[in-house]
Amino acid sequence: MNPTPGADRSTDSYLPEHGNGGYQVWLYDLDLKYRVGPNHLTGRATIEAVADHALSQFSLDLAGLRAARVRVDGRPARFSQRLHKLYVTPDTAIDADQEFTVEVRYAGTPRPVGGTWGDIGWDELTDGALVASQPVGAPSWFPCNDHLADKAAYRITITTDTPYTVLATGQLAARSRSGSTTTWVFERPEPTPSYLMGIQIGRYAEIELAADPVVQRAAFPPRLRTAFLHDFGRQPEMMRVLKRLFGPYPFGEYVVVVTGDDLDDPIEAQGMSVFGANHVDGRRTHERLVVHELAHQWFGNSLTIADWRHIWLNEGFATYAEWLWSEESGGATAQDHARIWHTRLSRSPADIVVADPGVARMFDERVYKRGALTLHALRERLGDPDFFSLLQAWTAQYRHATVTTQQFVSLAAVYARQPLDDLFTDWLHTPQLPPPL
Repeated sequence: MNPTPGADRSTDSYLPEHGNGGYQVWLYDLDLKYRVGPNHLTGRATIEAVADHALSQFSLDLAGLRAARVRVDGRPARFSQRLHKLYVTPDTAIDADQEFTVEVRYAGTPRPVGGTWGDIGWDELTDGALVASQPVGAPSWFPCNDHLADKAAYRITITTDTPYTVLATGQLAARSRSGSTTTWVFERPEPTPSYLMGIQIGRYAEIELAADPVVQRAAFPPRLRTAFLHDFGRQPEMMRVLKRLFGPYPFGEYVVVVTGDDLDDPIEAQGMSVFGANHVDGRRTHERLVVHELAHQWFGNSLTIADWRHIWLNEGFATYAEWLWSEESGGATAQDHARIWHTRLSRSPADIVVADPGVARMFDERVYKRGALTLHALRERLGDPDFFSLLQAWTAQYRHATVTTQQFVSLAAVYARQPLDDLFTDWLHTPQLPPPL
């Protein structure tokens, strides 16, 4: 079966091979069974979508797992798999604007997707499993339209060995035990891209960190309890500060998971952040990461970039949140951080454009820090009242939507008393670092 030309490519300028053309998903209903010991996953994905145009064939992203049966609107469909794509030919062509349902039964040994950034996706822990899907790991555990701008609702049912705690990017709707296994059901009604969905499985202790102003829960290995309670002890205050600066928290709750293994970096997910055991030392050494990941719930999760080239809208804002928290909590001011990082960046090559860094440099430190410097320059130009009014308007106007750099630039102009073209050109579109602030 030959794929329809272009059906297996998305509109993303950096990762067109991830995501698919021709349709938009509005609901994923995933029923999963996972055996921890042999690392074996069995799944049934029911996908509700609507066609952008007539479809005689379409594709889904699925990597490392084998589809056993595919149905479209209840009827058997022909299918084939090549590389990380599942190609589906329905019994009857789908009309433009038609809603349709795809059911995929699949199984296998889940493993990360290899690529530019190493192994991304479903990964075994020493005792359990985690999912780190950003930016291309979602197909390692379920068939999906793996494009960051295709945001859908989710229902996840997962059954696994009873000694293990399961946490997923959604609110727990039900839990039941049957023999040696327990079934957990999570619901994520807010529009969510596939890369922000995740499941964490481990032998965890669970606590409630706060009930106000947002329910905040945590799961961690029991041995880390004392250190965790100290290192994350100021998170409820962080939530209050960020709500005041950025506007209402965009989800029903916030969950933090600390794995028993070390992780290179924390993992961002919708309504959830995942840290490694190495990020908990009882001395708040990594507190900036705690606020950084929390800030992503506004910038990256509720407001999701429409294309990966806009990544500074995620990472620059989350980095600036670190500086704001430092300022609010009695540490170094944002101006202090801006001065330090300008000096450091001045020693780096002037060979990156923050607004379009290129696929190999999406997660370059300069995107993070110079993105934050851009925001600080904007704050200096606008003044605090207008700057923070802009941020709150930004999060309110595009809540649970997709965003671009141009949309932010256009909204910023509304709050400016003078043109901002020079500021954004110098900080976002010019490789040479502007003068110190």
